[in-house]
Amino acid sequence: MDLSNFGQKISDAAGDTSRVLPPVDKWDPPFCGDINLTIKLDGSWHYEGTPIGRRALVRLFSTVVKKEQDSYFLVTPVEKIGITVEDVPFLITQWSQQDDAIVLTTNVGDTLTLSSNHPMQLRQPPPGLEAPDSHPIPYVCVRRNLWARLHQNVYYQLIEQADSRTRGNLQQLFVTSEMEPFIIGELPAE
Repeated sequence: MDLSNFGQKISDAAGDTSRVLPPVDKWDPPFCGDINLTIKLDGSWHYEGTPIGRRALVRLFSTVVKKEQDSYFLVTPVEKIGITVEDVPFLITQWSQQDDAIVLTTNVGDTLTLSSNHPMQLRQPPPGLEAPDSHPIPYVCVRRNLWARLHQNVYYQLIEQADSRTRGNLQQLFVTSEMEPFIIGELPAE
């Protein structure tokens, strides 16, 4: 498969993706097979084992990722191809505080505000990130059931900003965005 050709199909179908994301949730094309495209744990995109160096192409492909059950696909209105995602398709690589909101930025340039529309949840780390005493780590919903894991640097920076509360036998660390608390970590209460 020629990635440039597939990228052109996406561009033609989606229009200008710099303003509006394509409506992939409304597209239900036939499955056309799998390609050897992998989104690695570190958020990098690889085709045939080689990193995709064109950031614009990665950004374009990221706008047409779709998850169905536990499988990921790149979709256009006329075709759907399977890809491999080692954990989740996105990483949160930057954050900022803007008034009462925490604004997050992904490795592909999406920005979102931590909120009920983009909630945070704790999940067990994927294989490859687990330590013997692993605790659940935070993930944020980016869009359409597509999640991002907080990059370790962002995680530690937000932990420094976190408040603490005790709930049952757990000490919860949380950050507040748009007046809503989001749990970023839990430890056994002392």
